[in-house]
Amino acid sequence: MGLPTDIGSGAINTESIMSRNVGVIGLGAMGYGVASSLLRAGFNVHACDVRKEVLDKFAAAGGVACANPAELAAKVDVVITLVVNAAQTELVLFGENGAVCAMKPGSVVISSATVAPDFAVELGQRLAEKGLLLLDAPVSGGAARAASGEMTMMTSGPAEVYAKIEDVLAGMAGKVYRLGDTHGIGSKVKIINQLLAGVHIAASAEAMALGLREGVNADALYDVITHSAGNSWMFENRVPHILNGDYTPLSAVDIFVKDLGLVLDTARRSKFPLPLSAAAHQMFMMASTAGHGGEDDSAVIKIFPGIDLPPAKAK
Repeated sequence: MGLPTDIGSGAINTESIMSRNVGVIGLGAMGYGVASSLLRAGFNVHACDVRKEVLDKFAAAGGVACANPAELAAKVDVVITLVVNAAQTELVLFGENGAVCAMKPGSVVISSATVAPDFAVELGQRLAEKGLLLLDAPVSGGAARAASGEMTMMTSGPAEVYAKIEDVLAGMAGKVYRLGDTHGIGSKVKIINQLLAGVHIAASAEAMALGLREGVNADALYDVITHSAGNSWMFENRVPHILNGDYTPLSAVDIFVKDLGLVLDTARRSKFPLPLSAAAHQMFMMASTAGHGGEDDSAVIKIFPGIDLPPAKAK
């Protein structure tokens, strides 16, 4: 059950495309990529977002812009929520003009926000009471992989859900891990992934800060580390933001304030110690308190005193 389904973008059941309408709520860095991938795969993709300019861009690319989640849900069989957190998931599904009130019985919600496992379990129960199905399906891989249809999905839910949406999953992800039949398992795996991601970003910032403090050339340090045992995906991906002095958020500092908070809350309930996670969480909290919460998560390096960060490079 835990092995990935290597479905790859484009591996679509063509018989189901003509009748399959899909909705994406949230056109952020990941959501826009997912919606675009599904468009390329031949789906009729409806979308809604609070930003009109993003909706207009999506409509120009061939998608259907919707004014609110309820309007979207009335037109589709599958609703994918790619919002920031549990509160936003609650709002777009059950709030005013929320999707649930307009969804047809038997329709599917693919919930892809990073949320507490208990929230995912409760969400599945609430949707079942409305005659709807849930796939607990957090995602990872970054905006580039979302846009290419190659991201990773950590999913859990009943077998009947997978049977309904296999072609949708194939259109939006390169690897779909089926982790169990119970909601919440996917979310547990995602927060463990976020534990590692947050600690790696914090450690990368600390390493670069020490290098700058010691007068090491930052570009040379990056080159050495990315060809050495100390490298990580996060070091390789995030440090260029520091080198370019560009903290435009792809994933913001406050995302890791939230996600590492979920990690620690989950561990606290079982009285399980996570010292590295706690230290990394404090680093992101310090960055947010200093006014960097909306910046790229690599801006956690700004908490270190006595260093001169690389200036922004001309674009």
